[in-house]
Amino acid sequence: MSFFHAITPFLEVLIIAVMLNYILSFFWNTKSMDLVWGFFAFFLILAISSWLDLPVLHRIMVLIGNVLAIAIIVIFQPELRVALAKLSFKSRRSRDITEFDKLLDQFAASVYRMSEKRVGALIAIENDDSLEEYAQKAVMLNAAFSPELLETIFSINTPLHDGAVILRDQVLLAAAVILPLAEDASQLARSMGTRHRAGLGLSHMTDALVIVVSEESGKVSIAREGIMTRGVKIDRFKGIIRSIFNPPARLGASKFNLREWLKA
Repeated sequence: MSFFHAITPFLEVLIIAVMLNYILSFFWNTKSMDLVWGFFAFFLILAISSWLDLPVLHRIMVLIGNVLAIAIIVIFQPELRVALAKLSFKSRRSRDITEFDKLLDQFAASVYRMSEKRVGALIAIENDDSLEEYAQKAVMLNAAFSPELLETIFSINTPLHDGAVILRDQVLLAAAVILPLAEDASQLARSMGTRHRAGLGLSHMTDALVIVVSEESGKVSIAREGIMTRGVKIDRFKGIIRSIFNPPARLGASKFNLREWLKA
């Protein structure tokens, strides 16, 4: 017990240092940082008034401090909500699954909106095999995925609507990508055109998952490992993608890292 009391001051200093580091790193380079410096100045004046025994100034600062306790909650309400969310005890894997499901819902909704409007689309989702060689010959985007951007690319009036889009994780890597055509197109119906043949061709050469939206029928097809599945409904669509790109299957167990956890 005496040993614990001996290390208590060091433990308290460590905890306070971690808290201050978290608070400062959260507000650094934001407009809220000016208010943080203002609070530091206020506490400095409060300490000086107590140290120099200035009763009137000290009393005024205490009264202001009582108001500031409520003002902090009101002023920093959005920031505090985000900061507390980051302190969640959910595992990183749970957060990854939540983000994955959110992205999958947005992606599926975007694909099936194009399907309803009969907007032709060709999307290659990169898996383990790199699609960099195809991306380098196309228009590089390196843009964060958004349904609006994806649908705009395949709009008939845009210069990028011909060809495929490569999706790598949460990044739209390239557009107007030319994919290799399948030499054996016997499994394709007559109504399937160049998009389907290109999607099938890439699935023969890589482990990418290729999604084709037919401009003629609006049907969604998926090509993988040289097999084209036509008329995929949205629930099955999500199930196929989830079975291949599900985060727990792609993330290995890692050791706990305090610095990485604080950055998360």
